[in-house]
Amino acid sequence: MAKKPPSLSEDEFRSLADKARSIRRHVVEMLAEAGSGHPGGSLSAADIITVLFFHVMKHKPGNPAWKNRDRFILSKGHAVPALYAALAECGYFPAAELKNLRKQGSFLEGHPLRDVAHGIEATTGSLGQGLSFGVGVALAARLDRKRFHTYVLMGDGEQDSGQIWEAAMSAAHYKLDNLTGIIDRNRLQIDGATEDVMRLEPLAKKWKAFGWRVTETDGHHVPSLAAALTMKKKKDTPHLVLAHTVKGKGVSFMENVVHFHGVAPGPDEKQRALEELERGS
Repeated sequence: MAKKPPSLSEDEFRSLADKARSIRRHVVEMLAEAGSGHPGGSLSAADIITVLFFHVMKHKPGNPAWKNRDRFILSKGHAVPALYAALAECGYFPAAELKNLRKQGSFLEGHPLRDVAHGIEATTGSLGQGLSFGVGVALAARLDRKRFHTYVLMGDGEQDSGQIWEAAMSAAHYKLDNLTGIIDRNRLQIDGATEDVMRLEPLAKKWKAFGWRVTETDGHHVPSLAAALTMKKKKDTPHLVLAHTVKGKGVSFMENVVHFHGVAPGPDEKQRALEELERGS
């Protein structure tokens, strides 16, 4: 195991790891109840979202519209079950609400719908647009002389979208050092392996060529994620954290299986998944 940075104590490390497991359990339960949704990318992003909401970001669940809060934008909006679970664990709304995912009349839509009162900063789901939104938010912070930071979590499949690269150019052009992009690099998208659908590599070099500082890390190793996401900013330069992950992480029969990109677990699969997560496997 990589050495933990001084900013992350052993107790914090264990707390974050436990929180990520709770979020994964919520994801499995929510999707099984809904009968639809996207488990693979929600599970791969769980550690990233955990570290952001419970270690890195400044936010106040009791005052969700606090002007100086850091902003989180889920560009890969289909992974919103992991975000809802984190928000409930933070206290933005009761965890009992999670069972209403995708149900008529619920604010827990299948993709995020902007709702600051419940912690949702941006309406997303059409892949490729989240980083553009993040650039606008970061620019607004500068104009308003606010010190909050903006984090945008993208999928690797959505790197196929040209709008991502237009936004990447804009962020570098405007020297947005108050912006961090994160790529959930699980190497699978709805149609198969990312390298078969549209070759992305050398992905890190491409982002560097677009003027970003790039940090590669293990997207499931909490101390490494914490170190990458709390790294001292480089003046006038946006930061890209390339987090290497496993689709369906934490549930053995979902890991690296493209079928579970957008197929909810059935009753038997739900039980098996929860048993595995309870064991911490």
